[in-house]
Amino acid sequence: MSPQHMVVVGAGQGGLQATISLRQAGYAGRLTLIGAEPGLPYQRPPLSKAYLKEGRAEALMLRPQSFFESKDIAYLPQTTVEGIDRGAGEIAYHGPDGKGRLPYDHLVLATGTRNLRPPIEGLGHACDLRTLADAETLRTRLGTPRRIAVIGGGFIGLEFAAVARGLGHEVAVIEAAPRLMGRCVSARMSEHFATLHRGMGTALHLGTPAVAVDAGGVTLGDGSHVAADFTLLAAGVVPNAELAAEAGLEVENGIRLCGRLLTSDPQISALGDCASFPNPRDGQRIRLESVQAATDHARFIAARLCKGGEDHYAALPWFWSDQADSKLQIAGYAGPGTSEEVICDGVVARFDDRGLVAVETVNNAGIHMKSRRLLSGGTPAGLDDLVQIAA
Repeated sequence: MSPQHMVVVGAGQGGLQATISLRQAGYAGRLTLIGAEPGLPYQRPPLSKAYLKEGRAEALMLRPQSFFESKDIAYLPQTTVEGIDRGAGEIAYHGPDGKGRLPYDHLVLATGTRNLRPPIEGLGHACDLRTLADAETLRTRLGTPRRIAVIGGGFIGLEFAAVARGLGHEVAVIEAAPRLMGRCVSARMSEHFATLHRGMGTALHLGTPAVAVDAGGVTLGDGSHVAADFTLLAAGVVPNAELAAEAGLEVENGIRLCGRLLTSDPQISALGDCASFPNPRDGQRIRLESVQAATDHARFIAARLCKGGEDHYAALPWFWSDQADSKLQIAGYAGPGTSEEVICDGVVARFDDRGLVAVETVNNAGIHMKSRRLLSGGTPAGLDDLVQIAA
């Protein structure tokens, strides 16, 4: 029986896409989208790039208010879900008008992530970059010349560093790991972007963690001090899985899902950064911090709920990061233990024991798209296959 009321908790791109895809798939029942932030759902990726330079909040909005009215979607902003009563099929929430309860026939959790707070003394002195409000604060601070320290050499930290350096600020990036973007890219690609940022005049402090932040900068583990007028904390994220855990759902590096993106309760699905699921390639459990993964999850869940079927989620992951004039694109997902091979300038292939698993490119959309098609094929691909499409 088709659910009569679906509730989506989390109004990021994945949560919004779930409501869009449900209506596109023909769901005509009651549909509610709940978001913790004020205003309409918006894009997060530009917060560390275009928004800092241009400040056009209206360009971030994913859908106007009229969309929710025309699609008969009840959108509840500034609303926090405080609990899930699985037995009653209800959620408890707290919104601008007070507390209440809302019934559901099927619940979709798209609760996302929050910034990791490492054990660094004085983190109250550091800024975050997670929400539009965070980005507005940072944009104001970038209005006058500054010395800026960035804790974290991942996508967000490096994107922000590139923008700040391009605006003329003095920037230092502090990364505890020995190389940049170590969880995400190959050693060769890390070297490429280290060269890029150093060439822009950014100071890189690699392999030495931050241990304290104060109003004058950051103290490192070796006792040295990086002077800064303000510090950005971009040291990673943690999944918002507490709501699920408190409701008795299984949690493992986020909300634990099966291959159909269902939680341990068949009346509850989850998607995006907050959830871990079996990697279609090898069955190992993964959690992807990617807008594209969240939207792909949303489309799959909507199709399952509206059209049935027993198919397992199998979309190819892909990622991107814009840093200065370099666009990094990654097709596929490479976990620990993969080998790497430079195919040509700005193209690195990664391999596991089954063959080609991911392709990293810089400013080469053509090879990126061909690699996605190659990796999405039904048969394993190898080095020769990639060399052929890159020729």
